[in-house]
Amino acid sequence: MACVAMTLGVGDPAAAASTRVRFRIPPQPYPEALLDLAQQANVTLIGAAACQGVSRSVVAGSMTVEEALSRLLAGAPCEWRMVAAGAIEISRARQVEAPRLPAGPPTTVGELLVTATKRVRDPRELAVGITAIPRRRLNETGASDPGDAAAQMAGVLTTNLGPGRNKLLLRGLSDGVFTGRARSTVATFLDDIPVNYNAPDPDLRLVDVERVEVARGPQGALYGAGAMSGVYRIVTRKPDLDQWSAEARVTGASTEGGGPSGALEGYINVPIWGETAGLRLSAYHEVQGGYLDDIVQNRSNVDRTERQGGRLTLLVQPREALSITLTGAAQSLRSEDTHYTIRGIGRKRAVLIPEPHVNDIELATATVRRSWSGVELTSATGFVRHTYGSLFDATPVQANYTDQAQTSAYSERTRTRMWVQDVFLTSRGVSKLEWLVGLYASEARLRSPSELLAQNPGRPNVSVYSEQRHETIRELAGYGELSYEPAPGWTLALGGRFYDIDRRIRSDVVSERFAPRSLDRSNQFTGFSPKISLQRQFENGDLLYAVVSEGFRPGGVNTGGAQPAPVARETFSSDRLRNYEVGVKLERWQRRLSLSSAIYYDVWRDLQTDQFLESGIPYTTNAGDARVLGVEAEVAFRTDNGFLAQLNGRVSRTRTTNANLEFIPVLANNLPGAPPISGGALVAYERPVFGDWTARIVGQAIYVGLSRVSFDALLPRTGGFTQTRLLGEISRDGRGAQVFVTNALDSFRDTFSFGNPFTAPQARQITPQRPITVGATLFASF
Repeated sequence: MACVAMTLGVGDPAAAASTRVRFRIPPQPYPEALLDLAQQANVTLIGAAACQGVSRSVVAGSMTVEEALSRLLAGAPCEWRMVAAGAIEISRARQVEAPRLPAGPPTTVGELLVTATKRVRDPRELAVGITAIPRRRLNETGASDPGDAAAQMAGVLTTNLGPGRNKLLLRGLSDGVFTGRARSTVATFLDDIPVNYNAPDPDLRLVDVERVEVARGPQGALYGAGAMSGVYRIVTRKPDLDQWSAEARVTGASTEGGGPSGALEGYINVPIWGETAGLRLSAYHEVQGGYLDDIVQNRSNVDRTERQGGRLTLLVQPREALSITLTGAAQSLRSEDTHYTIRGIGRKRAVLIPEPHVNDIELATATVRRSWSGVELTSATGFVRHTYGSLFDATPVQANYTDQAQTSAYSERTRTRMWVQDVFLTSRGVSKLEWLVGLYASEARLRSPSELLAQNPGRPNVSVYSEQRHETIRELAGYGELSYEPAPGWTLALGGRFYDIDRRIRSDVVSERFAPRSLDRSNQFTGFSPKISLQRQFENGDLLYAVVSEGFRPGGVNTGGAQPAPVARETFSSDRLRNYEVGVKLERWQRRLSLSSAIYYDVWRDLQTDQFLESGIPYTTNAGDARVLGVEAEVAFRTDNGFLAQLNGRVSRTRTTNANLEFIPVLANNLPGAPPISGGALVAYERPVFGDWTARIVGQAIYVGLSRVSFDALLPRTGGFTQTRLLGEISRDGRGAQVFVTNALDSFRDTFSFGNPFTAPQARQITPQRPITVGATLFASF
C-alpha cells in the first residue's frame, strides 16, 4: 500500500529536509509512526506499509525531517528517500535482510490517507463519515467488488439483482432498488472521473487498486448531482518509476450444485525512462459459475457470469512538481441469465426464455497535477462509454401489444457517452486559512432503445412496440470550500456549488396497436448546494464535528409506453436531500482501539424513484418526502501480536410523508432496499510460522435486515440474512496460497424479492444466496 500525506509548501527537497520540526512519535507499528511523522512535519509520505514491524523507541524533540527519519527507521527493514518537493518514499531495504518483526494485522482506516474530499487528508481529521480499505486488506479478505467489501464499511449495502445490475446504497438513503431515468444516488469514481450516470453499478473488479474510499452523506458541494448519498471511489495503483514488478493471482472455486468458478488476474509495472516515466498494465478474467437450473428450458446453471477487463496507466513526471497520468480501462460483463426464482421451488427456475444481461464500460482519462510553493492544480479529463442492457420474459403482458405471439421478450439497452472536465486549485501547507476552488463541466449523451418482441417458433422475432430515446445532459458548475482555524483545534469550513444543468429529451415511439408519437423537450435546472462544518480536534487526536450538507438531482421527462403517459406522470421534479450530522472519531491505547461514529438526520424532498407501469415499462416519478434518523459506527481493536477485530453497524428510522397520490396513496415507513438495521464484522489473526512464513486467518460476516423492494407497505419483506466468508492464508515475500469458504452453513434466504417486472405479479420472486462455495487462490509477486 502506498500512503500519501499533504505536503509542506517548500521549494525543493533540501528545504523539506532542513526545516526543523518538534516531533513526538511514540513506539508503535512503523506505518503508523511514519504517518505521525508526515503529519507533524507536513510532508508527503509514499509507501508507509512497505515498512512492517514495530518501532521500539520514542522520537522526540526539535530536529529535521531527515534526522527524525534516521532515528525512527534505525534497524527497520526499510529505507527512505526524498522523491519530490517535500515528498518522501518508503521502500523495503534491498541490500540486507532485516530481522523479522511482527507484521501486524491488516491495515485499519487510521493508517490511510484519503482523497475523497479532493485533498490528501487523514480521515481522522475530516468532518465526514469516511471508510478506506487498502489494497492489502482487499487481498487478504478476498474482496473483489463492492459486495465483497461491504462487510468492512458501515452503512454500505448493495441490491442483489445480479452482477452488473446492482445499485449501491449508503446509509439506507435509497430511492428504490430499480435503475432507470433517475440519476444514481451514489457517485462512483475511478480515480478522479465519474463512471456512471443513471446506470446500475458497473461492478468493476478490484484488481491492482491502491484502496477503496467511501464518503457517506451528501457530497453535492464537491461532486454535484450524482452524490446524493455519498461517493464510492476506486483509487488505482500508479506506475512505480524505480523498479520492475509483477504479480499474478489464480483462483478456482466449486459451488454446491453449481458450475465451477475461477479467476486469473495480474499486473506488470515497467519503468520506461529512468525515473521520469513508467507503465503499469493490469488484466483479469473471471467466471462465476451458475447455480440455478431452469426446469422449463431444461438448462443447468443458467446464471453463469463472465467478467474480463484491463487497465493501462502511463505516468510521466518530468520534474518534481509536475505529473501527468494517462489511463485507459475497459471491462466486459456477461450474465447468461437472471439470478431470481420463485418461492417454493428451491434453486430451480421456471422461465420461458433466457434473460441475459450485459454491462460493458470503457474509459480514457488524463490527470495533470502541478504544484507551486503554496498552491496545487489538478486537472482531470475523462471520456466514459458505458453500454448495458437486459432481456426479460414479457409473455404475461404481450396481449397489450399483439395477438400474434407464443412468447414475448422485452429488450432494453442504454449506451452512455460522457465527457468530463474537472479543474481545481487547492492551498498547500499548514495554515489557519485553507481553500479549494474548482470548475466542472460534463456532457452525457444517452441512447436508450427498447422494444417488445413477439416470438413464434421457427419465425424471426417481430417488434410490436419500440421506443428510440435520446437524451443529452450538460452540466456546468463552480465550487469551492474555505476553512479557517479561529482558535487552536477549532476549524470552521464553508463550501458550496453553483450549478447549471440543461437536459434535452427526444423520443420516438412506434406500436402495432397505437399511433406513433414523438416528443422533443428541454428543461434547465440551476441552483446552489451548500455545505458548512465545524470541528474540534483535541491534542490527543480525538475529533468532534458537526456538518450540514446537501445533495440534489435534476428532474426529467417520461416517454415510454405504447400510449402517452397521463399528464401527472409525464414529468418528474428535482429532488433535494439535506443532511444534518454530528460525529466523533476517537483512538485509545496507542491506536489499538479506534472508533468512528455519526448521528445523522436527513430530510429528503420530492424523492425521485424508478418504477414500472402496470405493463412493465419503466418510468420515473416523485414518491413523496422522507425523513431518516440514523446512527452508524465503526470500531476496530488490534493487538501487537497480530489480532484484529472490526465491527460496523447502522441503525435508522424512516418516516415518509406527502405521498404522491398519482404514484401510491400511502407510502410505507421505510425506503426500498434499506433495512433499519445492517452491520458487518471482521476478525483476523496472523503470526509467523515455519521461520519466515506468515499464517493468517480471516473471518467476516455482514447482516442485512428486513426491508421491502417497493414503497408499498402491503408487499412482503425481504432480507434478514447473513453472508459469511472464512479465509486462511500462508505466505512469504509476496507469494502464497489462500483457501476460502463462503456461506459455510449453506443458508437459503431471500436476498432480493425481485427479478422481472413483467412476471412479478404472477408469483413472489426471490433471489436465494449462492450455495456453499469452497475455493483456493495462488498468488506470487515479483
